[in-house]
Amino acid sequence: MSSPGALSSPLPGPHPPALDLRGRTALVTGAAGGIGRACALRLAAAGAQVRAVDRDAAGLAELSEAAGRVAGPAGGAVEPYVLDLTDLDAAERAAAGTDVLVNNAGIQLVRPIEEFPPDVFHTVLTVMLEAPFRLIRGALPHMYGQGWGRIVNVSSVHGLRASPFKSAYVAAKHGLEGLSKTAALEGAPHGVTSNCVNPGYVRTPLVEKQLADQAQAHGIPEERVLSEVLLTDTAVKRLLEPEEVAEAVAYLCGPQASFVTGTSLVLDGGWTAH
Repeated sequence: MSSPGALSSPLPGPHPPALDLRGRTALVTGAAGGIGRACALRLAAAGAQVRAVDRDAAGLAELSEAAGRVAGPAGGAVEPYVLDLTDLDAAERAAAGTDVLVNNAGIQLVRPIEEFPPDVFHTVLTVMLEAPFRLIRGALPHMYGQGWGRIVNVSSVHGLRASPFKSAYVAAKHGLEGLSKTAALEGAPHGVTSNCVNPGYVRTPLVEKQLADQAQAHGIPEERVLSEVLLTDTAVKRLLEPEEVAEAVAYLCGPQASFVTGTSLVLDGGWTAH
């Protein structure tokens, strides 16, 4: 039998504590809209100072204003940080001093492999796999130095399953899963967790753009894409909301998730249950 505190829970009581990120700096990529915007607002509401990274300066300005409107007395500020993640050196520098890193930025193109532009394939992997590597690389020295850090990689069900016509996106997300697990193994002795969040189709501009692309790829009217293509393998027949993904990200940043690392938190409405 172990000694009384040897395996004691890190939680202070019977109820999980609320997320309190006061004094922490969070960096969220792709923060100007969709999942990234929801994550930035959620982490700011928990008290974090959020470095909101995106190439969309106007979207970041609107996000900063929104954060000011909804912030409570303990809310943190949102700092717009205009950056194109294909500038990998700048991405790594931007992550310095980060306590919470949310790799969210993504791009999508739906094409058969034989028609997929090689330059777009390269850009997708740069933004969605190489940039997360550089951001993690830039954040880890500070996290290791303080003995605490949270890395959350917004992956996808396409990090676990493939779909036709999405070679670059699927390849990048599968790679992100491996990168996240490696960071978890290396970070564990330093108090750093690394996990993926794997949403199905989320109500974002990225998904809305896919409706037209998928209609062309499958040769069906756009209005049939949602039910017959995007949600065909999903038990819950609706799109996921960005705020639901942000809550999963927040959970992984909290003290109740200190033992959760190297895994994938799936929010897919039952897709991968098949």
